[in-house]
Amino acid sequence: VQLQASGGGLVQPGDSLRLSCAASGRTFSTYGMGWFRQAPGTERESIAAISNWRYSSTDYADSVKGRFTISRDNAKNTVYLQMNALKPEDTGVYYCAATNLPSATREERFYVYWGQGTKVTVSS
Repeated sequence: VQLQASGGGLVQPGDSLRLSCAASGRTFSTYGMGWFRQAPGTERESIAAISNWRYSSTDYADSVKGRFTISRDNAKNTVYLQMNALKPEDTGVYYCAATNLPSATREERFYVYWGQGTKVTVSS
């Protein structure tokens, strides 16, 4: 599967932004999906995950819980990350990824397909 992330940009603290990740292929609904973030000078971290079509589960990093929402539209082969109440520490490059596991796992080692990343900058 090929993934294309989009929707990044420059926003102010407190603003909202929605990232999209469009996937190719007819089996998108079978993949668990995740969003990862890499801030400047840091390692990539998992921030959100959603299970495949069979299960209805999500998981979030503590740093984004209550502010970010991951969702998917299997008819459009797209996964979203709605980001509210953005903070400067949310700045980074955001990557979407797909795993063959059906569950909402945030363990990076299980992700085999990666998008190219979209940059989010939160600054006043």
